[in-house]
Amino acid sequence: MQRTNATTLTPVSFILNGVPGLEDMHIWISLPFCSMYIVAMVGNCGLLYLIRYEDSLHKPMYFFLAMLSFTDIIMCSSTLPNTLGIFWFNLKEIDFNACLTQMFFIHTFTGMESGVLMLMALDRYVAICYPLRYATILTNPIIANAGFITFLRGVILVIPFAFLTKRLPYCRGNVIPHTYCDHMSVAKVSCGNVKINAVYGLMVALLIGGFDILCITVSYTMILRAVVKLSSADARQKAFGTCTAHICAIVFSYTPAFFSFFTHRFGGHRIPHSLHIIMANIYLLLPPTMNPIVYGVKTKQIRDCVIRFFVASKDTKSHNI
Repeated sequence: MQRTNATTLTPVSFILNGVPGLEDMHIWISLPFCSMYIVAMVGNCGLLYLIRYEDSLHKPMYFFLAMLSFTDIIMCSSTLPNTLGIFWFNLKEIDFNACLTQMFFIHTFTGMESGVLMLMALDRYVAICYPLRYATILTNPIIANAGFITFLRGVILVIPFAFLTKRLPYCRGNVIPHTYCDHMSVAKVSCGNVKINAVYGLMVALLIGGFDILCITVSYTMILRAVVKLSSADARQKAFGTCTAHICAIVFSYTPAFFSFFTHRFGGHRIPHSLHIIMANIYLLLPPTMNPIVYGVKTKQIRDCVIRFFVASKDTKSHNI
């Protein structure tokens, strides 16, 4: 431990314990986590490649999807390599500043994930309710500015986490019962008053998650009203069918988030801490894993591009032979 002044103790590093109580099963727990991470990286990198090089995908909906894929890559990569190092090689030590950096990336890009899902809901609202003005409303500069503002929102709200965490005295030790540096998991190791951390963390969750969920709810309420007014059943099915993949992405993103949020506050003593840790990892892994699969299955344009890509690759190999 390194003393910074007369009253404050700042650790040189933290020890991440992994999943407390399940240390003997770390190898088995790592297998699904590693598999999900591989699928997430391949799927999201594949989507970014397709959207970059396929002219038919140069549309607002797919630009927002590219933002989501990029966010997913950063979000899961900020924790999984470190988590697998703990599970496989017992590499539990993390530098104090590296811990704060990891905390920043985790919370910034989980906020970015929520914000991009909100932007995608607004995109579907414009596409269905104002189809003739879709291209003029969602221009490339508007999309870029919306993405930048969403990212900036996360950065501005998350930066105080580092300062609030750094000010705390860590006289109880430096062992964190987690696989990564979550804000409140680090703060609870402290022997100081963490009430400000808890209140500010809740405020950020409401400002980001609460606002985004409200916008998504309003968008889909307006979409449903517009779809119901369509004359034919086929038109209604086609219009709402364009939202299916996005609705699945919302479910995969917010379900584990809500589980972690409510169990921490209302069921913390009845639910094993190991389950909290596993769900916290799933919260960061499930959306990046499932989003490219859902969009690949549910979106015809992406399916067609994937088929053309594999056919072209096969023809190129045959020609070379």
